[in-house]
Amino acid sequence: MRSVVRALRPAVRRSQTVSAPRLQRRARPGFSALQCARPFSTTQTCRDASLADVAPTPITHFSEVETAMAETVQKFANDVILPKVRDMDEAEQMDPAIVEQLFEQGLMGVEIPEEYGGAGMNFTAAIVGIEELARVDPSVSVMVDVHNTLVNTAVLKWGSEALKKKYLPRLATNTVGSFCLSEPVSGSDAFALATKATETESGFKISGGKMWITNSMEAEFFIVFANLDPSKGYRGITAFIMEKGMKGLSIAKKEKKLGIKASSTCVLNFDDVEVPKENLLGERGQGYKYAISLLNEGRIGIGAQMTGLALGAWENAVKYVWNDRKQFGKLVGEFQGMQHQIAQSYTEIAAARALVYNAARKKEAGEEFVMDAAMAKLYASQVAGRVSSLAVEWMGGMGFVREGLAEKFFRDSKIGAIYEGTSNIQLNTIAKILQKEYTV
Repeated sequence: MRSVVRALRPAVRRSQTVSAPRLQRRARPGFSALQCARPFSTTQTCRDASLADVAPTPITHFSEVETAMAETVQKFANDVILPKVRDMDEAEQMDPAIVEQLFEQGLMGVEIPEEYGGAGMNFTAAIVGIEELARVDPSVSVMVDVHNTLVNTAVLKWGSEALKKKYLPRLATNTVGSFCLSEPVSGSDAFALATKATETESGFKISGGKMWITNSMEAEFFIVFANLDPSKGYRGITAFIMEKGMKGLSIAKKEKKLGIKASSTCVLNFDDVEVPKENLLGERGQGYKYAISLLNEGRIGIGAQMTGLALGAWENAVKYVWNDRKQFGKLVGEFQGMQHQIAQSYTEIAAARALVYNAARKKEAGEEFVMDAAMAKLYASQVAGRVSSLAVEWMGGMGFVREGLAEKFFRDSKIGAIYEGTSNIQLNTIAKILQKEYTV
């Protein structure tokens, strides 16, 4: 199968050369082309422009690159991943061939610049890919999501040039990354992080442990958050890069889970792991700030995973009730009560997608998007849970057995309300921002 990157690269380059002059002509006096041009998106970055200067486009309008991304990933997911979904779920393991093909397709380096071996696309293109993968298998989707929105982004934003040259080509082509923040008593409460880092002559020694770490079984690259100065509380939290094989780093336990079972979730132990000084990621004491920033972006990815899951569950069920399942002499999908549920569910999916893509566009435009990301993740996970549950009921017995995908989508949906910030944390975030805005 032709690589996603090779298929889309001409469109990416066209967008880089064509969009800037077009947006420059629309720019208001005093704005340069550099300030206004955003080569990979359908909207402008000039937030001060009058409404007359902004071409109106729907939130879910895709650029040429994003449209091609959706079509190509959809074909790849259906042709390559779908035949293996049930076996991977039963085995509770990601097929290594799938991982290899994700790299070959360029899906593990969507935003990594071409100079480092990546696809050089935009954030929304990554979100499109995550959503399309989740329509077939949310387990594969979350591997791609965490790798792109958390791991790659961290290195791109805060890695030194030496770290970028060393690791980005690997992350784009053959090395799975893992984001190591959560601990037994430090999940939603990141302030309670207990993993410690001690400075040595050659670098740092890290001791402690992490839990609920996605991609950890397949990963060879780990971003680890540890407290370099506990006396400063969360202001001592610092980010470090570890590699698989470093002495003292061990994967202690692989969790057996309700859903997304092919996605590995493990316990990691650090027994005085020696990390060279050049593997400090960003600045000392800025780890908590980095983690929150990354999770804000990552929540848009989880929102896309949930909308993709909801779409997959909905499509799987309606094809059955509108084509195969009959009761009382007619197709079940022809009963008005069923049609109302189907219509209501699709409306909720569309609303969730609007929240997700609005958050993605605002992030790309350089606007404040934290509340938008929280709302997108919150609502998309709620919709995924409702729709996937109804889909099982619509299909009756065929939805309940493990022969098809309906029950798997239902099980997979639950994680959306838990990881990268629980639903209650999203509600707290939304409420705090609203309270600040409306408090006199």
